[in-house]
Amino acid sequence: MTRIGTSSLDVLPLSLGGNVFGWTADRDESFAILDAFVAGGGNFIDTADSYSAWVPGNTGGDSERIIGEWLASRRPEGVVVATKVSQHPDFKGLSASNVRAAAEASIQRLGVEALDLYYAHFDDSSVPLEETVGAFGELVTDGLVRYTAVSNYSADRIREWVGIAQAGGIALPVAIQPHYNLVHRNEIEERIVPVAEEFGLSLVPYYALASGFLTGKYRTTDAGGQASPRAGGAAKYATVQGLEILDALEGIGRAHDVSIAATALAWLRAQPTVAAPIASASRVSQVADLLDGARVELSADEVQELNRVSEWTPAGV
Repeated sequence: MTRIGTSSLDVLPLSLGGNVFGWTADRDESFAILDAFVAGGGNFIDTADSYSAWVPGNTGGDSERIIGEWLASRRPEGVVVATKVSQHPDFKGLSASNVRAAAEASIQRLGVEALDLYYAHFDDSSVPLEETVGAFGELVTDGLVRYTAVSNYSADRIREWVGIAQAGGIALPVAIQPHYNLVHRNEIEERIVPVAEEFGLSLVPYYALASGFLTGKYRTTDAGGQASPRAGGAAKYATVQGLEILDALEGIGRAHDVSIAATALAWLRAQPTVAAPIASASRVSQVADLLDGARVELSADEVQELNRVSEWTPAGV
């Protein structure tokens, strides 16, 4: 188990992504995935109020509703649910009134008394940051949110958020959710990791498996004929270096008797400040690999080998 930042949230170091619920996993399959995840020791679920408004016939909040129905049906103990605000069609942006209304709507859909971890999903430059930070702080004060966090914020804006919160005696964020994986390292390691280390924030990375590329299923830049909605996003990583990364993951994974995906998740867990990578499963058969990724421990030499094959050149060098 691992602790998220300075919070009391104690979780298995893997977060189950809820973006697929109501999209590539229907209600029944979503329930089966959640059941398998918890049965295997998982207790950290990530979603957002906007998931999955992009699907024809959906309205947003679809994932939260499925998770809420599952929570009501199963009543699991110790499950931590994180959700986000700013992108729901009916709750766009981060004005104080919107943040409050969106949080109340998420609480209703999830059927919980308070949100365990509440992210500002995307920065909203149209609203003064002081207003947004204050709104998140009031949610904590009023008992609607236990802990706050930020997603897709720049290092400078995270520092600004923390500074405003410190000056105002407002609850500090405990986590950052960035796009981070073996084929997308540069910006995070140069800019975001130092901020996380400075303020004791945990990283909870999304796209931990690079839209499926780091499962090893996509080894060509041609996404034609791929049935998966994510095939195009994954295929772009099938470069010479990308394929070398897959080969290294496969070899290291074989030594531990785990999959390429589990090995990629284990590498992320070994990185400074990372608490729990986020990974999704559209089928219950995929859950075991994700749980392996939460438990397999890579040696220092194995981590270094993966660092080497995915090496990038720092800006300005």
